[in-house]
Amino acid sequence: MIFMNTLRYLQSNEFLLDVDLWRLFANLEELNKISLSFLKTFFQTVKEHISKSESPLDFSSVLRTFFQGDLCQTHQIYCLNYTSAVFYLEKLRLREDFGIYLKWCEQNEQCKRLHLPELLVAPLHRLTRYPLLLNNIWKRSTDETEKSLIQSLKEKVEKSIWDLEGKVKWLDNFQKFRQLQEVIIWPQVWDRDKRFFVPECLKQSLRENSSENILSSANRRLLHEGRLTLAESTRLLDVYLFLFDDFLLITKTKRNKKKYGGSDTSLISVCPSLTPELQSFIREGGFCTVLDQPIPLDRLILKNIEPVQVTVFSLRNAFLIQHENRYRQCIAVFLLQAPTETAKKAWKSQIEMAIANYTTRHETKKSTEFCFPVESSEI
Repeated sequence: MIFMNTLRYLQSNEFLLDVDLWRLFANLEELNKISLSFLKTFFQTVKEHISKSESPLDFSSVLRTFFQGDLCQTHQIYCLNYTSAVFYLEKLRLREDFGIYLKWCEQNEQCKRLHLPELLVAPLHRLTRYPLLLNNIWKRSTDETEKSLIQSLKEKVEKSIWDLEGKVKWLDNFQKFRQLQEVIIWPQVWDRDKRFFVPECLKQSLRENSSENILSSANRRLLHEGRLTLAESTRLLDVYLFLFDDFLLITKTKRNKKKYGGSDTSLISVCPSLTPELQSFIREGGFCTVLDQPIPLDRLILKNIEPVQVTVFSLRNAFLIQHENRYRQCIAVFLLQAPTETAKKAWKSQIEMAIANYTTRHETKKSTEFCFPVESSEI
């Protein structure tokens, strides 16, 4: 609370007025009040039982009040905002005035040498401990009715946590893909390949069918990513690969500080769930231009390159990716070089696993559609 109260005090004195208290702390104050109320009531019940040995130890009313009421719901609200709060905090921490505020708060003894990110995640950890608490109470309970109630509450809390994890992962994935949409540039077909001529009067209509929204699907997952080197006929090109659960995207990297509207790229807000390498690259003003069309995993052929096969080109840790069209004709080949043998094995393993999972999903989908055919609209 020291962070929240200090920020309120500073804003009352017209400092850090542009910092959004809700985006950073959400309903943390309400959550603390409800959690404190639960603990006070909980320990008061224990105290009364100890002072009056004849009175039964009744946790039922306490547990029912908090776990069927505000406690889980308030945690849900806080946890759903957590990813956005961390994202927002990463942006704020780069400011000098906010950095001074953080440093002053973290020196307070109430923080116990913990930093703000560690304190923000604490409510999430607390929520996951509630099933353990309920389970321990259930073990020590002797009343069957009470045990049944505690068991049902425990199951409810576990389901709440399970649902919440799914929502948090979805939001985290949404944040990540929204940033990737900003970083990845899709050149028009006439810019990518000079063979295709399009008159100026027709370019606008083709731009309307842009492929940039290919990353907007909330169900798509990013499995693996990283820098590699692409061997072309006359040069070696630095590329950045994104392996999704349905296609592979090869991009070439470039730095352009003007992309984000200014030369000061240190204040760029970067999604914390991205890899440190990509975060650093984005902050340096980098972006990724799509080198070729996405390679669907069911059209991707992975081939290993033995060291003896590329000795002439002085390539090490190389492997080849072949893109086939629906008629099984090879339409593109990419000879890639990893920085180390370990990185090469990791890439090969990730691609092979992604292809296997993609194939399994689609075979299952096809068999399901075969077993349950769609009824004709003419019947």
